Amino acid sequence: MKMNVDPKIALNFIGCQVAWSACVLGGANDRALAGTLVAAAVIVLHLALARRPAPEALLIVAASLIGLVWDSTLIAIGLFTYPSGILVPGLAPYWMIALWAVFATSLNLSMGFLKGRLWLAALVGAVGGPLSYAAGGRLGGLEMSEPMLALGAQALGWAVLLPVLTHLAARWDGCSVAPSPAAPEKDEDPTLIPQEARSHV
Repeated sequence: MKMNVDPKIALNFIGCQVAWSACVLGGANDRALAGTLVAAAVIVLHLALARRPAPEALLIVAASLIGLVWDSTLIAIGLFTYPSGILVPGLAPYWMIALWAVFATSLNLSMGFLKGRLWLAALVGAVGGPLSYAAGGRLGGLEMSEPMLALGAQALGWAVLLPVLTHLAARWDGCSVAPSPAAPEKDEDPTLIPQEARSHV
């Protein structure tokens, strides 16, 4: 059975993996700026290929702000620390915010199957979120003071955040084909009016 994969979805998936690796490895090796530039290139390419860049840009900004608040909260309570990329003490590193922005590019493409499926999004978030942070920790991009507690917090948080993000993606979808506007009704052709009706005009 032959599977047809949309090239944009495949390109988005690959781009997200490349950006994730670049940002995490950059953060682990004091090369946070280099990783962030890779993420920026992925975002620019996404917006260039989007049918409607404006709503996709809104989604990226919203996801970045959500990520800033969430990751900064976990830093503030002492569950996570990052070796590089901290511009303001107490806030998440800029390369992590770049990763949230890159993740937003997937919400209407490679992660688009989650839209309208809130329970599935919650499940994927509860599993995938902690796995991503655990992988980042193994690569040296972050440290967890209490790994089980930290990953548990991520599971709970992402079980809520991913459904929220997919809801926003459905609202700000710049990748899908926009529905065609209804054709305006044409004026009725007077020649098509029955003879009996015209005789009374």
